[in-house]
This record gives sequence, C-alpha cells and structure tokens, in this order.
Amino acid sequence: MPLLLETIRIHNGKIENLEYHQQRFDHSRKVLFGDTSTLNLKSKIIAPPHGLIRCRILYDTDIRSVEYIPYTPRDLKTFTVVKSDIDYSHKFADRSMLENLKSLYPQSDEIIIEKDGYLTDTTISNIAFLKDGGWITPSNPLLHGTMRAKLLKEGFLKERPICKEEISSFQGFALINAMIGFVPINDFHIKG
Repeated sequence: MPLLLETIRIHNGKIENLEYHQQRFDHSRKVLFGDTSTLNLKSKIIAPPHGLIRCRILYDTDIRSVEYIPYTPRDLKTFTVVKSDIDYSHKFADRSMLENLKSLYPQSDEIIIEKDGYLTDTTISNIAFLKDGGWITPSNPLLHGTMRAKLLKEGFLKERPICKEEISSFQGFALINAMIGFVPINDFHIKG
C-alpha cells in the first residue's frame, strides 16, 4: 500500500491551513483506499511552540508517523519548462519520479512541468502568473495544493489553462505551497 504525505506549516505553535489539509487527507484516503472513516488530523499534531516547523505526516488508511522538522525556505530563481506525462494527483510520500525528472536539469533551481501542452506545477509547488493586476494559476495542476485551494476559495487566484508560449506576456511569477504560502519570485528566469 503506498504511503501518502501531508506537509503542514506550524509557526510559533499555530497549525496553519488545517481545514484544507484535512479535506485532502480525507479525499485521498477515500479515493485510494475506500476508507471513509474519520481521522482528525488536529488530534494527532502536537504543535511545537516556537519557530517555523514542517509537520510531516505519513499515512495510508491510518497515520503511520508524525515528524516535526525546522524549515528554511529555498531561494529559487531559475526554472526550466519540462514536458512530462507524470501523474502526481495525490501527494505520495515516494517523490522519486519528481526528483528523477528534476535531476535531469541540474542547471535550473527548479522545473515547471508541462503536461498535455499546458503548464502544471514545479516539483515542490503550485504556480501562478500575474496578468493585468490579477494572479492566475493553471487549471490542471499535478497536485491540488492546500494553499492553492485556499487562495482560489478566497478569490485571490483565478484558474485557467496556461501554455508556455504565454510566459513572456506575464508581469510576475509566484510559487505556492503549504510551507511558503504565496511567494512572488523576483528576478526569475524561465527557460522553455
């Protein structure tokens, strides 16, 4: 049985965005294992009181482990658009297919995966582009991220298909994930 992963941000004792993690946790267990029982994530997390912490939960039909790891964001500036038919529709703990694909492009800090002619995600985050004062995100991400879901619900992001030929028309670029939130990248370079 494959293990799945939830990565939850804890900052100075506050568990962030838990509602969206719980939704994805429940959805993945139901879709992959047919498990509709209730497992309350909050009851399994003991939030460290200080610092920025990555809470790493491994699970299948049940929670198998909970780890607390101090977190330092990476500085990413260079990106390469890479075609792939990779499937990462659930957040699996085994990320080797993503890491192997990324390792083919050591000259870039990160890759942006193009699938079926449209941009999706990087190996570590959802993405967004600034167009005419508003942020748009691909409507076909590899993974439906929890922070992306929150920003869509709040109306901050709009979604639509995005092809790589559009990149030069955008005024900004941002990464989105549970640990960094929404981060516009200054001085970015995207190769296609």
